[in-house]
Amino acid sequence: MAPITPTTLLDRAGSHPAPLIDPFARAITYLRVSVTDRCDFRCVYCMSEHMSFLPKADLLSLEELDRLCSAFVAKGVTKLRLTGGEPLVRRGIMTLFASLSRHLDSGALKELTLTTNASQLEKYAAQLKGYGVERINVSLDTLDPDKFRAITRWGDLDKVIAGIDAAQAAGLKVKINAVALKGVNEEEIQDMIAWAHGRGMDMTLIEVMPLGEVGENRLDQYLPLSMLRARLAERLTLEDIAYQTGGPARYVRVKETDGRLGFITPLTHNFCESCNRVRITCTGTLFMCLGQEDAADLRAPLRASESDEPLHRAIDAAILRKPKGHDFVIDRRQQRPALARHMSVTGG
Repeated sequence: MAPITPTTLLDRAGSHPAPLIDPFARAITYLRVSVTDRCDFRCVYCMSEHMSFLPKADLLSLEELDRLCSAFVAKGVTKLRLTGGEPLVRRGIMTLFASLSRHLDSGALKELTLTTNASQLEKYAAQLKGYGVERINVSLDTLDPDKFRAITRWGDLDKVIAGIDAAQAAGLKVKINAVALKGVNEEEIQDMIAWAHGRGMDMTLIEVMPLGEVGENRLDQYLPLSMLRARLAERLTLEDIAYQTGGPARYVRVKETDGRLGFITPLTHNFCESCNRVRITCTGTLFMCLGQEDAADLRAPLRASESDEPLHRAIDAAILRKPKGHDFVIDRRQQRPALARHMSVTGG
């Protein structure tokens, strides 16, 4: 088989951009876009309490984000997730959802979705549904109001629950994402599963990821999901199932609740072999892997020409640098994050 090069990725017909295939023959069909690095929470595993955010002038405009997303859709991306920071704090964000919904109408995009902390969801849930969003992920690590305030530093649990209520009332399917934090919420996970499943929501557990200095000791936070799953299996019947959402979670069905429970394990189990996704920051930087620092600047070609050809070439060249896997590890000697970049920069 001949090696993959930028030339082989060009569409010979010239009318449609070629699909995105990385050097390991993985089709890139899932794009996550961080529309802002700002957030109204300061979760202890994601940000430091006193964050320095990007100047607004450095951010891509909503029109530029639309053009960038549309370039990826033209190249075969069928799932688009907007993230942050907190995407719903970006001023005018509903205009981006409205514009991107045209790709749902055309059939080019199969899913337009977002990950949110739900603090602004009560305000926007009905609009999101109207723009073709069918399901969303809500980040929620505890149902204890005091513990919630401690984890998020600034958050109000009542606003989050109201947001979830509004989303379900609007007809949105909600999945709960919970980061497993040692000594913080590990004893609460079974109750959270029962609560989520009782409301018809799937739930996914996530290992803390070693990204950015957050003012906390990573070793103090890290709870291996292999250990947590073993504990849950002592009290619940977990049946492996083949269910997939296009992301890295591996799912089980909980017999007692008849609900789905996912596990995302970047540290205890590398899920890279089937990776189909890349991430773009709000400044137009493309990260081919969440766990690597290698990145490509798409803002320059985006702004260099009204034609999308330079942008398509830059995307093709970047995908050819997508690594086989990430290098996530918690440095137990110096207790440093694996990467200096905060999770809020690239989105979860």
